[in-house]
Amino acid sequence: MSLFDDDFYSTKVSRRAARESKREDFVFPYRSGGRKWSNVRIAFVSSFTSAIAAALLFGVFFGGGDSTNSVGSAVTASGVIQTDDPLERPVQASAKVRPAVVSIINEQMFPFEIGSGGASEDNAEGEGALQEAGVGSGVIIDKKDGKAIIVTNYHVIDNAQAVKAVLMNGEKREARIVGKDQITDLAVLEIDAKGIDVVAEIGDSSTLRAAEYVIAIGNPLGLGESVSSGIISKTRQIVPVSLNQDGVYDWEQEVIQIDASINQGNSGGPLIDLNGRVIGINSMKIADLGVEGIGFAIPINNAMPIVESLIKLGYVSRPYLGVYTMDLEQYWEQQGMEDAQPEGAAPDEKGADADGNASKDDTDAVEDGAAELNLPDEVYDGVIVLEAVGPAMDAGLAFNDVIVKLDRQIIGSTMELRKYLYGKKKIGDEIEVTFYRDGEMKVTKFKLGEKENEE
Repeated sequence: MSLFDDDFYSTKVSRRAARESKREDFVFPYRSGGRKWSNVRIAFVSSFTSAIAAALLFGVFFGGGDSTNSVGSAVTASGVIQTDDPLERPVQASAKVRPAVVSIINEQMFPFEIGSGGASEDNAEGEGALQEAGVGSGVIIDKKDGKAIIVTNYHVIDNAQAVKAVLMNGEKREARIVGKDQITDLAVLEIDAKGIDVVAEIGDSSTLRAAEYVIAIGNPLGLGESVSSGIISKTRQIVPVSLNQDGVYDWEQEVIQIDASINQGNSGGPLIDLNGRVIGINSMKIADLGVEGIGFAIPINNAMPIVESLIKLGYVSRPYLGVYTMDLEQYWEQQGMEDAQPEGAAPDEKGADADGNASKDDTDAVEDGAAELNLPDEVYDGVIVLEAVGPAMDAGLAFNDVIVKLDRQIIGSTMELRKYLYGKKKIGDEIEVTFYRDGEMKVTKFKLGEKENEE
């Protein structure tokens, strides 16, 4: 007797099986030439039937059993896109987010020119008119109190005197700048939410993996909303940036490196995953001879705390030291340039505000104070104070002081000063500043203030 007490597992046909076959012909009624079904046929048909049943059950439980959706695809309540066609996932993901993507128009005042029809001989200069100065992209992330909240880049709306948002259907709406932050290159706008039914779902950039497929949506070159795709080349890349665009790197941005096409106008648009969730804000690309397929996006986990602060305060509150600075290394380079230049020539340099203010023209200040630094021979790195304001001025810091340490940590550049302040200190914390004045090392302590709206 077999373990299961039936003859299905036997290689022989028993008498009982033959009798059962005669009495229960309805189980397998199809016969050929009047002959009975063999065990081999029974096994084959049973296996085939089981395979079909398994396929049907698999379809029911994994997306194929919902008759309300197209065959092979469905969007669950959680927002996860499920489809058994890998080529369909990018299509569904982009379709989910695209209604929440807008084009951003930066308008600035340009003077009328004589003969243009906007100015007369009596009013030669004219008052000017708002004209398009730049384009970018943005993504709607929320609706509140009748307003739609848009996230974009700082550089997209920088210096704008008016901003417009263009919806997917081509409608233009006036946008108000809620807040902006140059350090992180983020800005928040708001528009009338009437008729806007879709807001983008925020994802989690901490779970990204190299080679993961991503999609960038935006308004490249002002040609209108379009989609590009690629993979994540690196989940965390550190890129030096010049906030004042003077060629001097004074901040470092943490970004996601991608190979999807990012062009002028894509800035501020969303980078999404295959579930249609925003995992980054497209920010920049490297444009240089021989460089292809290197774009960058701000990780959404880094962006959202900044966005929330901009919505709440209109700015990002940071600890405030209160100094305009110039890197000592840059000063030495300038001295070398002056030695090599004809008499009377002077380099055009601008100092950076280590606390995030607008740049300050310091050419005259550096020239006037060039011979007064009087530093020891071993001091090569540090930051020169061009002007002290706020807490630094109250503590006695002054023009031409050279800061070399903060809390006994060596500071060799404005970038390092900023990173230490914003990464290690909080508003109201006490800070120890070590600096040189007239060749003598000095130390002062004071409390950091609050960096408010740069406007």
